[in-house]
Order: sequence, then C-alpha cells, then structure tokens
Amino acid sequence: MTPSDKALVPFVSVEAMMRLIHAVGLRPMIAAIAQAIEEDFLRWESFDKTPRVAAHSPVGVIELMPTADDTHYAFKYVNGHPKNTQDGLQTVTAFGLLADMATGYPLLLSEMTLLTALRTAAMSALAAKHLAPSGSRVMAMIGNGAQAEFQSVAMQHIVGIDTVRLFDTDPAATAKCARNLASTGLTVVPCRSPEEAIEGAQIVTTCTADKRSATVLSDNMVGAGVHLNAIGGDCPGKTELAEAILHRSTIFVEYPPQTRIEGEIQQLAPDHPVTEFWQVLAGRAPGRTADRQITLFDSVGFAIEDFSALRTVHAKALETGQFAMLDLLADPDDPRDLFGMLMRAEAAQAA
Repeated sequence: MTPSDKALVPFVSVEAMMRLIHAVGLRPMIAAIAQAIEEDFLRWESFDKTPRVAAHSPVGVIELMPTADDTHYAFKYVNGHPKNTQDGLQTVTAFGLLADMATGYPLLLSEMTLLTALRTAAMSALAAKHLAPSGSRVMAMIGNGAQAEFQSVAMQHIVGIDTVRLFDTDPAATAKCARNLASTGLTVVPCRSPEEAIEGAQIVTTCTADKRSATVLSDNMVGAGVHLNAIGGDCPGKTELAEAILHRSTIFVEYPPQTRIEGEIQQLAPDHPVTEFWQVLAGRAPGRTADRQITLFDSVGFAIEDFSALRTVHAKALETGQFAMLDLLADPDDPRDLFGMLMRAEAAQAA
C-alpha cells in the first residue's frame, strides 16, 4: 500500500504502530530512532526551536511541541496527568504530525503514546552511550511505570547493560515491570528501596510521575562516577533530585530555555553552567572526562526528538505498509472553488 491521492494522509493508529514495531523489531526500532535523533542533533542549528507551549491545570498539563527544518515541520500534542492511573487511564498520551514545508501538506499523522516511549528510551540510551562510565552493566530504574521497560531494553541494546535493579513506591508496578522484562535476557532485581536499587549501579534512571518537587534521590545516595538519567521532569515545580546532587554533577541538557523551566536545573540559578548534548555529539564540548565524575542528563524531552521519531515512523510505515489512508484534506477540482465542492457534495447526497 502506498499513498497516492494528495488529499489522503498516511495514518498510523495505535494498532498499526504495534504491528509496525513488531514488523521492524522492538530493538531495531529503538536503534533506528536513536540514529535519527543523533543525525538530527548533529544538524541542530538548522532547526527552528522553541520551548513547548504548555497549558497547566491543577491536575496536569497539555503541551504542544513544534519544530521545523527547511524541508519538514513536525509537532506533538502530549499530556501529563498523574491522576489518570486512578481512573484506569494513561498518565501520558500523545499524537503527532509530520508535514512538508514546501506545500504545508501533512505527510503523516501518527499516534505517539507508544512512539514517545520509544523515543524517550532511545534518547536516554543515546545520552548514556556518550556519558555513562565505560563498560556500564547495571542500571537502577527508579519508577517502574509505563516507561521503565522501554528504558531498560534501550539501555540493554544500545549501552550494553545486563542487569536492571527496580524500585517503585507501588510494589505492583515493580512486579509488572519485572514480569515484562523476564524474557529480555536482562537480570532483573526487584528492590525494596531506592537505596537498595542503586547498589552497584553505574547508571541511575529516575522516571516518576507526581507533578511536584520530590527528592527521589538524596545527596548521600549518589556516589562518584555514576551517570544519572533524570527523565521524570516535564513541568515547572516537578523535580526528582536533591539540589545538592546538581552542584556535584556535570549537567547535560537538550534545550536550555526549556530545561531551565521544566527540568532538574529549575532548582539552580539561571546562569548555572550546563552543556547542550548536541554539542557533545558534534565534538564541540566534552562528555565524560573522569572516572569519578558524576554526569547528569537532565532530560525533559524536546521537539527535535519527536521530529526524528516521526520521520523514522514515516519511512518504516511506508516500507512495511503499516498505515491507513485518512481523508483529512479538502481537495476540490479547482483549488479556488471550495464552496462549489461543498455544494456539489450536497447535490450528490440528494441524488
């Protein structure tokens, strides 16, 4: 199946996304997204960039994440509502669009709930590949919700970890995560506290959902030489790390104007030094420079990563045929006669 009618837009539904991931393979799909992110970060300066546009409420946030280069435009709509799990709903849902800059026509409409989990995992693993201690084999996964398995598999495939130590304040979440990871080849160790989980870990990933300032990791829990992958931050007032940890860490971020509002570094002075991760990839800034150095990837998710994920899905969907054609765009025979198209439709219905 190939798109042909210019008025029809390829659409990847949740069901089609699942078929697509299985057709490509979970690990190759994560690796392909990570490769696309790296390619796009290496041309960082060619993108239009802006912090995401957020609408906050007492119970959550809804955000729009746009970006564009010379040829393509992309956006993602995403929410974050921790209370949703109490009602049997997802904390995070998303959809996104990829469009042609030359015509403004959409090229792809896609679910992005699953895709965001894949791209977040891909981004974490790409950062750890460049920032974590060489030969890292053990990751502590603090927060065992919807992201945890994707993070673990990505770190296994791209970084080479062989053990994941799990902790969540909800034992059922840890049990779910351990069950889902049982067939991955990882050694899975459920733990009763965050202190137990970080024992022997070279990588510590925090991914909790509460929209508040929390101390998931206190200063005395973080020893020299570890890589911290803090991915839970996504809004003002929400943090996971004690401020003292930040002062001992070399901090890497995606896009400072957004991270200073939403990430761990919202706790710091506006001029506290941070390194943009794209500069590490481009060889313009150092990554890890010492064995005892604490590296922190303060990741809040940025629109270019979603752009990378959408263009990957667009290519893979066309390759595998895992999409449907959506009647999304008006297409009158005469582009100037939209009204006439509407009237002719009425006549056709009456006939």
